Amino acid sequence: MGSQPIPTLFYTSCFSWPDGNDGPQKELMRYFRTVFAVLSIVLLSVVCGFTQSAPTDSASQGTPPAAAPNTPLPAPGTFDQVVDRVITREQAFNEQMRQMHPLVETYIQMLRPDREMGLIPASDQYFLGRFDLSEGVKDRSFMAEPSASHRMLSKVSDLMGVHFLPRGFAQMAILDDNFQRQYYDFNFVRREFLGEIRCLVIDVRPRKGAGNGRFVGRLWVEDRDYNIVRFNGTYEPAPMFSYYLHFDSWRLNVHPGMWLPAYVYSEESGERSGALKNTRFKSQTRFWGYDLQHTRNNEEFTQILVDAPDSVKDQSEAVQDATPVESQRKWERQAEDNVLERLQRVGLLAPEGEVDKVLQTVANNLIVTNNLDIEPEIRARVLLTMPLESFTIGHTIILSRGLLDVLPDEPSLAMVVAHELGHIVLGHQLDTKLAFNDRMFFSDENTFKQLDFNRDPIDEDAADKKALELLENSPYKNKLQSAALFLKALQARSPELKALIHPHLGNGLAEGKSIRMSALMNSAPELEMRRTDQVAALPLGGRIKLDPWTSRVELVKAKPVNLTSPREKMPFEVTPFFPYLSRYSTSGPEKVALTEQPPAK
Repeated sequence: MGSQPIPTLFYTSCFSWPDGNDGPQKELMRYFRTVFAVLSIVLLSVVCGFTQSAPTDSASQGTPPAAAPNTPLPAPGTFDQVVDRVITREQAFNEQMRQMHPLVETYIQMLRPDREMGLIPASDQYFLGRFDLSEGVKDRSFMAEPSASHRMLSKVSDLMGVHFLPRGFAQMAILDDNFQRQYYDFNFVRREFLGEIRCLVIDVRPRKGAGNGRFVGRLWVEDRDYNIVRFNGTYEPAPMFSYYLHFDSWRLNVHPGMWLPAYVYSEESGERSGALKNTRFKSQTRFWGYDLQHTRNNEEFTQILVDAPDSVKDQSEAVQDATPVESQRKWERQAEDNVLERLQRVGLLAPEGEVDKVLQTVANNLIVTNNLDIEPEIRARVLLTMPLESFTIGHTIILSRGLLDVLPDEPSLAMVVAHELGHIVLGHQLDTKLAFNDRMFFSDENTFKQLDFNRDPIDEDAADKKALELLENSPYKNKLQSAALFLKALQARSPELKALIHPHLGNGLAEGKSIRMSALMNSAPELEMRRTDQVAALPLGGRIKLDPWTSRVELVKAKPVNLTSPREKMPFEVTPFFPYLSRYSTSGPEKVALTEQPPAK
């Protein structure tokens, strides 16, 4: 059989301190020996499961052989035939995912109850890595590993808590890597539309003796090729001292016949009893960068068109060599371009697109109204990660996807852009050692270790002052109240959201008790969280839509929703996913009839 899903968390409260006469040092050593023994057993069982994950003979399992995603097959006439088709497609999907290595990002907010606001964030965690199922779920994390002493202290301080496993959240994109009819009971529920996609809704339960880590819950299956496009539930049973969480997993149609994981939402609201008692959290997991390998493919070389020798003209007579000043500018631009290219090839930087043009427009508004002459020209790009950060790479302004998500309006965006423009106007340069391309020769997972665009506090203060000057002469001069409120809301939430405000490449908007543009924040009116007409910050995901295949970003086109209670404001918070599903098409969305009857059982 295939490998079991990675448990999402280990629960450590089962290791309580006994009442014997041994001293504290012996008890501590006994605890760690017990933890080590249990983890060794669990990891051994997982490794053994991975080594036994070779494909089985589908004929002996009573399941049709896997077919390529675009293979035309006769339409099923019974529910049993539908199930066979779904299983076939899912097996093909599993094989497909073993060849793909997208980025996977998980952001978790632990919650605490508030009498008036409901559940609000109490703390958070962040994971970023490369998804890899080629030999089981590998941990290819971009995040720095904590030291051994830090891990030991964490184990002791969190003795009565839970420990999230990032690979467990990534695993939620896979229904079952050995999906077989013999392991499950299937029950047709109804037909239902998800966006433009008509789906068959099917409940599945693992049969007795099917083994650990089987999915239990509900499937949504598109009724053309019978690909699973959404599944909602959990896995059961879990290994000893480990637990699976509930999740809602979505796939998008990124190419004809190809549905790939894009979003996973997970939530636990606190069981009244049992191992997860009082565990309250919500999380978002996103996948993107499926097509990164295309940008690295050497076959692109064969597509280069080379002009005939006669068409190449020597321009040396018309153009002089660069002056020293021009040479310095070109050298700095070369360093800038090297970094931008590397970040895009890793999958951390979005390709150029419409959001860049919006940022560029805001920057131009500040440049023109302040009569600035900047050479070379200003550019703007989007960092695809969630933590709130902005920085400059030479003359390129970078804002993270998460920061763009939560900014409430254009004046707030102008505030952030003005700060980064201040660095450029003041001549805060990029280290030109990066003009040597060999500096870019490092593994993707080491990007955060090798690249650092953080500015020191002196430069940050100077950029704040320059930003205020630029805003004072800009069209945003009398519209900055919302920007000031945003900073005040960030200050109020920053103690609980340390992972969200922690930058990985540049500067964050809040560091400890220090808030960027504090002079502007001090001019803000009172922050009133219980007023529905005062929205200081948006929930995460409120502005930017990310294409998981191309890694392109675009602005969310959604109608504004009237808030009915303060609980719906949810500043900086995680919310569930409900994407509008449609089929991949180069000629626009396809419409589907509404009247077909469900297949006979």
